[in-house]
Amino acid sequence: MARLTSLAEAISENVNDGDTVAMEGFTHLIPYAAGHEVIRQGKKDLFLIRMTPDILYDQLIGVGAARGMKFSWGGNPGVGSLHRFRDAVENQWPRPLEIEEHSHAAMANAYEAGAANLPFAMLRGYIGADLPKVNPNIRRVTCPFTGEILAAVPAIRPDVTIIHALRADRKGNVLLEGIVGVQKEAVLGARRSIVTVEEIVDELDPPSPNSVVLPSWAVTAVVEVPGGAFPSYAQGYYPRSNAFYIAWDEIARDRDTFQAWIEENIMKARPEDFAKHAKKAA
Repeated sequence: MARLTSLAEAISENVNDGDTVAMEGFTHLIPYAAGHEVIRQGKKDLFLIRMTPDILYDQLIGVGAARGMKFSWGGNPGVGSLHRFRDAVENQWPRPLEIEEHSHAAMANAYEAGAANLPFAMLRGYIGADLPKVNPNIRRVTCPFTGEILAAVPAIRPDVTIIHALRADRKGNVLLEGIVGVQKEAVLGARRSIVTVEEIVDELDPPSPNSVVLPSWAVTAVVEVPGGAFPSYAQGYYPRSNAFYIAWDEIARDRDTFQAWIEENIMKARPEDFAKHAKKAA
């Protein structure tokens, strides 16, 4: 059953050095506040998983928290490259980074297989693609009923999944609305899960047709962090800060500039600061 706690306690108790960690959110509801707490606590040797690693994972890679990453697209959306990611791959700075690249479809299916406690996912994919030549975890299986050759990838079963959501009730049930991506599957497939939310309420609103309710029994920890997805957006709370995504391109290009930004905006910051930033953007 979910426990309502502080962000510092949730990360300290559930994220261990060496863990496989998924932080999901497809443009919407990216768990920045939780990711920054991971950095503040100096977690290391993490194997990161994310369908679309963008600025948050650029920050985690740049501080040396990651030993590897499984992903299906990596970049600064609408802007360009992730410079800390590129530096790690091309120059091994601040440390070498193991990478395992997949398609979006393969990642989504792998999360679903993990949620269903299956060992692998199969899909019609990678036909004519080059990724199987460089990724040994993309294989082929033969359908026992039709003889069709299908792609197969290992299920994703993180040690811990971290997501941001809109609301939770005091029992720990969680509501997501809008673009929900693979958050549900990522939580259900994980051994432990942390959900930060915009607010904790007495009762959840009746879910809309495009919403997901994660029951309390599927979640380990729930933390109220208003603005916790900023500079990404939270539907109905604040918009995406496109200006920050543009600014990040210059911040991340230079190692010294990046490290100074981390020191000032993460190491010296607090979870409460996210609410101030999101309020300015709203």
